[in-house]
Amino acid sequence: MIEFKLPSLGADMDQGKLVEWKVKPGDAVTKGSIVAVVDTSKSAIDVESWHEGTVYELVTQPDETIPVGTVMALLLEAGETPEAAEAWKRAHAAPATAATESMAAPAAAVTSPPGASVTAEPDTRARVSPAAAPVRTRATPAARKRAAELRVDLASLAGSGPDGAITIEDVEKCSQAAPAPVNRMTKMRKTIGAAMARSKREIPHYYLASDIPLARATEWLASYNAQRNVTERVLMAALLLKAVAIALKHHPNLNGFYRDGHFQPASAVHPGVAISLRQGGLIAPALHDCDSRGLDDLMRGLADLVRRARAFTLRSSEFSDPTITVTNLGDGGADLVHGVIYPPQVAILGFGGIRERPWIVDGVVRAQPMVTATLAADHRVTDGHTGALFLADLSRLLQTPENL
Repeated sequence: MIEFKLPSLGADMDQGKLVEWKVKPGDAVTKGSIVAVVDTSKSAIDVESWHEGTVYELVTQPDETIPVGTVMALLLEAGETPEAAEAWKRAHAAPATAATESMAAPAAAVTSPPGASVTAEPDTRARVSPAAAPVRTRATPAARKRAAELRVDLASLAGSGPDGAITIEDVEKCSQAAPAPVNRMTKMRKTIGAAMARSKREIPHYYLASDIPLARATEWLASYNAQRNVTERVLMAALLLKAVAIALKHHPNLNGFYRDGHFQPASAVHPGVAISLRQGGLIAPALHDCDSRGLDDLMRGLADLVRRARAFTLRSSEFSDPTITVTNLGDGGADLVHGVIYPPQVAILGFGGIRERPWIVDGVVRAQPMVTATLAADHRVTDGHTGALFLADLSRLLQTPENL
């Protein structure tokens, strides 16, 4: 029997609200398949399975808010029978007492597992009468997901769909007059603030900055894009991410996590790309395997990540996998950014705006495009020497963009 639990989708997440299931009892699931949509303080997230099996029982019901680590569903392993699953459940059931049965009764009305008998079993398990079962508001799956994004209480709406079901249009109309998005942003700001306060309190930051000339990179990128359609062009942001990923392969102590008192290096480079949301707020989902992807593929992945982040359709792995954060505030007019490390990561890299500045080339002062890269890193894992070598490698890589 496999217990599918609510995963932690970031160090600042302690609970989530189930919006909808994407599977039902009897469905086969594979690693990476979407099984549920869960609302957190930042977004409604598509939760992926990290197991392979068959859905046996859906324990958590839509609209329930549960702590991280709570069992949401039970899956049958390959070859496991429903009878064996029932035996496993009985063996792992908590001792029944009047108090626990009373508390557990509302949650006992769950979807029947495949192959379960409809006749009563001769045991003493608590039964739930129809009157005690929780009432679920009738709404379309799209309406539930949108309501979670906008923090709209479905129970307060009157549905205009078939049989009074709430539609996405009903939710949108309500949100135009309700302060729900503001509530989400307020909660997000509190979450971000708590994570950053913890970071500054617990992580001994050190900061380094380096000015990097980008004349070669700018010229090469213009040539690379010359014969491409606008939608196929590679932006400087993708080139910078590629250079960062390769530099991190040379300096792996900046790419990983500090947990349980020691550093755990990551096996791949998954930069968390800081993305500002149109409604306000900030998230940094992972762009996977940047070190091994070609520039065109990386650009498509980056564009898709930004689009889905702003549409609140990110996957759970994109929240749990970032191995370092990269933030680029150049388009906002900033020349320099001093980032705060997002735990349990051990570094954050920032890029300012690309500006024409005086730079000495072969003994002659010339104006050329420059960017200031800043590194904040965890002194428990590395020191300034490592950070300086990383920034030097990053600059060197950007002088030969054709090799990225």
